[in-house]
Amino acid sequence: MKSGRAACFATYLALASTLLARPDRANDLYLENCASCHGSNADGGMGGSLSDGLWKHGGSDAEMARSISQGVQDLGMPGFEQTLSPEQIRSLVVFLREKEKTAKTQASPPPQPKKGSVKSQEHSYKVETVIDGGLKTPWSLAFLPDGRCLVTERPGTLRVIDADGNLLPEPVAATPRAVELGQGGMLDVAVSPDFALDGWIYLAFSDPLEGEKMRSMLKIVRGRIRDHAWSDEEVIFQAAPNFYTPAGQHFGTRMAFDSGYLYFIVGERGGKMEVQDLTRPNGKIYRVFPDGSIPQDNPFATDKNAIPGIWSYGHRNPQGLAIDPRDHAIYATEHGPRGGDEFNLICKGANYGWPVISHGMNYDGSPLTGLTEKEGMEQPLVQWTPSIAACGLTCYTGDKFPGWKYDFFAGGLRGELHRIRVQDRKVVADEILLSGLGRIRDVRTGPDGFLYIVLNQPDRIVRLVPAE
Repeated sequence: MKSGRAACFATYLALASTLLARPDRANDLYLENCASCHGSNADGGMGGSLSDGLWKHGGSDAEMARSISQGVQDLGMPGFEQTLSPEQIRSLVVFLREKEKTAKTQASPPPQPKKGSVKSQEHSYKVETVIDGGLKTPWSLAFLPDGRCLVTERPGTLRVIDADGNLLPEPVAATPRAVELGQGGMLDVAVSPDFALDGWIYLAFSDPLEGEKMRSMLKIVRGRIRDHAWSDEEVIFQAAPNFYTPAGQHFGTRMAFDSGYLYFIVGERGGKMEVQDLTRPNGKIYRVFPDGSIPQDNPFATDKNAIPGIWSYGHRNPQGLAIDPRDHAIYATEHGPRGGDEFNLICKGANYGWPVISHGMNYDGSPLTGLTEKEGMEQPLVQWTPSIAACGLTCYTGDKFPGWKYDFFAGGLRGELHRIRVQDRKVVADEILLSGLGRIRDVRTGPDGFLYIVLNQPDRIVRLVPAE
């Protein structure tokens, strides 16, 4: 009979072996069911390559899933619908999309404008450095009418760039305390559309629960800067204490003004199905008046079982929010899990499906859901698989790049900047404009007509200017 210590050690080894094997992970599923014909790296064997993007029997996600499920009898490919669940088949599709993207990137790398100019589909541009050094994890950028810029730093500070382009050495004093917990900290900054009259500046940050610094939730305030110090603070949004959580992920967070309203994002904070609950604040996009009061025509303003500020729900972790000035449509970019990042048209009262539907899988490759669509839940205009780690979004309204007028620019923490053209609220083009500069945290149209990009790793701010 084994001693207690030996028995515990044996149990630990068995558990570790089970976790390492994880037969439901996409890589393991592929090696077990597909590699013997298509190669261990999906680049072909007795069967054709599954990474070259050439699909004989349909290349959409649904067609790929059908081929895996039903097989291709004429080619001797068996169907797996009796041995693999819909969730496992979906994770295999995500896995193959990753292989396809890797092969495509190796064969035709996206533009990396570290030196010189780059010719894109509409314009040639070059990259100019605005701030190189002195920032620590910059998160967001906002422009003041007098030529100054405001920059948030995730560790908890608000910085000022003067009208001559110099980063002031001291942060703005007395800003609200933001706890840098996981992905949290001092996050978005926005300037009132009527700043010349009211002087309001809005901050969104992870607010620590009083007396419990390890529990936090997104909070939004507005205030003014007087003599380089924060003053006149007013709370715009704050969740009840019972919604504060020790989770360090998915704060979401962006703010945008339009037509007298303030729209803002609260991420799902790891709550998954909580985002489907209208009594809970996480996983939602909100619409309020600039002072935080609730418009009576909000979709759930009169529902006693809902938070009245909610505009849409079922979101995971959106970190891009922008308005199309042509028709005032609202767009957001959203982090999926592993795969399934989204570019969404945000509609009044709509449900965006997380976690019931998703085009991604869990980070460890295990299945998440077999559903990519369901009645009553919105589909993205674009979904990116593999993920681009979508972060930062702007609708370009400047005049320096006329061919980009009203195109959307979506950043990604994986380093890609996408130019998205929208016509009649549908995406008609998605171009990778650049890569390789760093993790793109924010993208903004500057008042000078240039396109500004906030980067992490390295921490700096650059802008795109015409190459001519």
